[in-house]
Amino acid sequence: MEYKDYYKIMGVDRKATPEEIKRAYRKLARKYHPDVSKERDAEAKFKEVGEAYEVLKDPKKRAAYDRIGQNWREGQPFTPPPDWQREFDVGKGFAGGRATGFSDFFETLFGGGFASQEGVFHRGFQGRGEDQHARILIDLEDAYHGGVRLIALNMPEVDAQGRIVSNRKTLNIKIPRGIQAGQRIRLSGQGMPGMQGGQSGDLYLEVEFNKHRLFHAKGKDIAIELPVTPWEAALGATVPVPTLGGRVEVKIPPGSQSGAQLRLKGRGLPAATPGDQFITLKIVTPPAVSAEAKALYQKMAELMPMNPRQDMGIDG
Repeated sequence: MEYKDYYKIMGVDRKATPEEIKRAYRKLARKYHPDVSKERDAEAKFKEVGEAYEVLKDPKKRAAYDRIGQNWREGQPFTPPPDWQREFDVGKGFAGGRATGFSDFFETLFGGGFASQEGVFHRGFQGRGEDQHARILIDLEDAYHGGVRLIALNMPEVDAQGRIVSNRKTLNIKIPRGIQAGQRIRLSGQGMPGMQGGQSGDLYLEVEFNKHRLFHAKGKDIAIELPVTPWEAALGATVPVPTLGGRVEVKIPPGSQSGAQLRLKGRGLPAATPGDQFITLKIVTPPAVSAEAKALYQKMAELMPMNPRQDMGIDG
C-alpha cells in the first residue's frame, strides 16, 4: 500500500485553513472534471482530488491523518503505525454508503462509510459539531466502585485561524458503577464545536480495562485463578479468596483437581443482576528441598500409587 500525501495532491500547506482547502478543491475539481477536462488522466486525477478533499475537509479525519506523521512521501510503501486509531475512532460513525473509487490507503484508514459535508461552508449555516470517539483505560476497581476520574486525551480542535490542531484535553469524568468493557460513556457537548456557532457534538468514551494482577473481566463476571496446596485440594479446606468487594472465605471441596471451577454468586461487577466471580483452582506442589520432604514424597508414592496419564492410554 502506498502513502497518499493529501496536502501535496491538493496543492496546499499542512497548515491550510478549511477555506483554503475548499478553494483548492473547487479549482482542481473544475480542472479535472471528466465531463469538461481535456487533461490527460483527468478522471483519475478527479478521483484523487476528491479523496484528498474527503479527508482534509473533515476535522476528525484530518486530525487523525496528521497524527500519522509528516515524514512519509507520496507513493512511499506505507503501513499504519500500531494502535494509531486508539484515541480517534475514525473508522466508525460516518453515515451514508461506502466510498467508491478511493484508494486502498483511504480504505485502510477511513473505510466503513463517510458522509459528504459539502454545504456546511455556506455563509450563515449553523451546523452541529461532529461527535468524537475515544477509548479510555480504567481499573477494574473503578468499574466496581464507580467514581470520578481525571483523564487526558489528544482531541482535534479548530483554532482562531480556522485550522485543525490537536490539543491535550483534560476532563473529569464520572465512571458509572458496574460499567463493562466495551460500553461507552457519553460527555455531552465535549465533541467538535459546531459551525457558525452551532451546537457542539458529544464525546463518546469506550471503556477498556487495565490488566489486573489477579482478576480478569468477562462481561460482568470476574475470573480469578486460585492457588491451593495438594492437601487443601485432597482433604478440603476453607481458604480466603480476594474479590473486588473484599476478602471472602471459600470452601474447597475434598478431592478437588486443578482446573476445577467454583462460583461466588453476585461477586462480579454490580448490575441489576450482579455478575459472578468464577474461581479456577490451581494446585501448587511444594518443592522437595530437604531429605525429609523427599522421604515424604516417596512415602506418598508408595501409599497412594496412581497413574495420572491413564486416560491418555499411557501405562506407567
